Amino acid sequence: MRIRIEHGWEVAIAPAGSHADPSEIDHLAWRPAKVPGTIASVLGEDVDCDANDVWWRAPLGGELSAGCILGFDGVATLWDAWVDGVRVAGADSMWQRVEVMLEHVAKHLVIRCRSVAAELAKKRPRPRWKVPMIEQQQLRWIRTTLLGRTPGWSPPCPAIGPWRPIWLEQRVHDHGTTKLDARVVGDTGAVEVAATLPADRVSMIVERGEQRATAELAHHDGAWRGVATVAHAARWWPHTHGEPALYRVALDVQRGEHRFTVELGRIGFRTLEVENLQVRVNGVPVFCRGACWTPLDVRSLAATPEQYDAAVAQLCAAGMNMIRVGGTMTYEDAALFDALDARGVLLWQDLMFANMDYPEDDAFGATVRTEVAAEIARLAHRPSLAIVCGNSEGEQQAAMWGAARERWAPKLFHEILPEVVHAHAPGVAYVPSSAHGGAFPHSSNVGPSSYYGVGAYLRPLEDARRAEVVFASECLAFANVPAPSGLPGDGVRAHHALWKQRAPRDLGAGWDFDDVRDHYVKLLFGVDPVALRSFDHERYLELGRHATGEVMARTFGEWRRARSVTRGGLVWFLKDLWPGAGWGVVDAHGKPKLAWHALRRALAPVALAITDEGTNGLAVHLVNDGREPITRSLELLLWRSDAEVGRGVREVTVPAHGAIELNANELFDGFFDLSYAYRFGPPGVHVVHARFGDAEQFWLPAGLTATRVADVGLTARLAGDVLTVSAQRFAQFVTIDAPGWLPSDDGFHLAPGQRRELSLTRTGAPVKAGSISASNAEASAKIS
Repeated sequence: MRIRIEHGWEVAIAPAGSHADPSEIDHLAWRPAKVPGTIASVLGEDVDCDANDVWWRAPLGGELSAGCILGFDGVATLWDAWVDGVRVAGADSMWQRVEVMLEHVAKHLVIRCRSVAAELAKKRPRPRWKVPMIEQQQLRWIRTTLLGRTPGWSPPCPAIGPWRPIWLEQRVHDHGTTKLDARVVGDTGAVEVAATLPADRVSMIVERGEQRATAELAHHDGAWRGVATVAHAARWWPHTHGEPALYRVALDVQRGEHRFTVELGRIGFRTLEVENLQVRVNGVPVFCRGACWTPLDVRSLAATPEQYDAAVAQLCAAGMNMIRVGGTMTYEDAALFDALDARGVLLWQDLMFANMDYPEDDAFGATVRTEVAAEIARLAHRPSLAIVCGNSEGEQQAAMWGAARERWAPKLFHEILPEVVHAHAPGVAYVPSSAHGGAFPHSSNVGPSSYYGVGAYLRPLEDARRAEVVFASECLAFANVPAPSGLPGDGVRAHHALWKQRAPRDLGAGWDFDDVRDHYVKLLFGVDPVALRSFDHERYLELGRHATGEVMARTFGEWRRARSVTRGGLVWFLKDLWPGAGWGVVDAHGKPKLAWHALRRALAPVALAITDEGTNGLAVHLVNDGREPITRSLELLLWRSDAEVGRGVREVTVPAHGAIELNANELFDGFFDLSYAYRFGPPGVHVVHARFGDAEQFWLPAGLTATRVADVGLTARLAGDVLTVSAQRFAQFVTIDAPGWLPSDDGFHLAPGQRRELSLTRTGAPVKAGSISASNAEASAKIS
């Protein structure tokens, strides 16, 4: 039985090196602490304790007998542990797991996290290139997360302390170690296991519902080995393409007179190939879309299985089918991967290396070999695992900083770590860096890239097609404005010091990502964001919220069309690290921003997009990720002011796992300048409204408007948890303000006379009177 040590913890801070062991620390200023957790979660404010030693202590409980295993799943970062005054463990990595046998009855546990700054002060060779996002370049020597140490975009709360569980276990049955491998041929699944546990007899059970397969294991080469086969095995699919079917795997163990069960987890039967970054699951090409993961609580780095599952469910609701755990973050808890497997989300897993010129000495190499072997062994059997990546932007950073070309491909990421990865996960795809390939490692038309043409580099929206992006391992970073509840304080304005402190930026740059957002506000709406911010701040925030979502939706519309060369795109980030206008499409409290809703429409398994093809008119793109073809009526309605001036209908079939493209003019007998390319006069069509079942899309030939009219005739009626909204005239970016409720859609358009029903979910906050508004109308409407 395993018991977590969670109660009675205290923490204290002391000058670096001022105390050598627990006998000297009773006089420190101790305060209650929560474990798992870090010093930042205890202090409850933005702190940087890297310059100090941080001490932790807790009672172990004298009733426990000798022979217990004391386990440390992760302590950040340079640490030592004492039990009853005797040093029993320690490590120089926050990702190293340690187990020790307690020979005597134990009463007290003390942990010291040594000062990272003191370690960095030691004289070492200088790096061959600089990393602008961090201030302390020698962090490359220490195996710890960069979170909290990147002042351009994360809170100043470096991970210090027991961020993963610490536990005691009285092992009645030694479960040893096990290795799982699941494979599928045709409709037959096979599960192979190798278990090193001591036993007289072992059998394996594989089951899902009423389907069950067993196999007796044989003992040879020091392990119990065997294969169980499952006829007519259900396949595991990304949720966008099918059902993520999982099977329970367990061992039935007989040892002497004792018989017990060892749970090995759940596996999925699927084939997965990656060729030129085209992911194929069960032979079907999958357009991978999603976001880069951030810890649910950046201060503690801890979360419950329920919190992980809720976050992954929210990601699925947005139509996303992949996350990337980046090299600037941390290796996540198994509960995250359980949620990915269960909900059908693919995983791009970076190893925890980012941008820096890492050491090449033997000691460092040995440390990271052990680290990577342990982490990949945790993931190898999981159906969600798609790609393992050596580092985040390491090659790109070396090239951009001017390092010699031979330095762009370090042996660590091109020889050593891929060897370790493939030893533990033989079939997994490996890429050396998140930006890799081409004349320069950041060439987006060759390999994976950090694509910021549309975004930080202020390129026009057409660049999303022109750049011929193969796979954007990160993209579309904007300072996405949350609802007022997600801002850093009441009444804080965009020019306020607190706002600007939390605006993501590259250190040393003369701009930040507020400026990037403002650029696209001007591009889309034709207004001066500086003037607007100065004289109508709320309008400035409103247009900013809509602009970033619109850019993201149009970009993914380009990438998902039938003729696109793009195989995937992952938004940088999923969730903000702290309140403010951060990169996340979900705010720091977990509430979706308007950009999340825009992505939800663009990334749906059945989606519709419209692109401007210049003098060729408008192209209508239909995508069907499902396993069956879809035949429906495609309808295009054309509006000039409040008058319908054209209606075209055609029955269209979109193949299974496929996409098609149609010219909008094919649905009409007469000529309409739908892209407003010929410009023979004022626009003849103001609004194009396309519908394909539940999927719909709008196009405004003359562009989005920042002009307001007095009223568009909005109404909203709430009955139970269903909100019915309508508009008499075209309503642009209809936004729901319903305190205590979370709408199923937000920031959408309504055609003249259109009526929509939205589902509302209670958030737990007090319910108050709400309203709806449109960005092109001065008048809002109360929810009745």
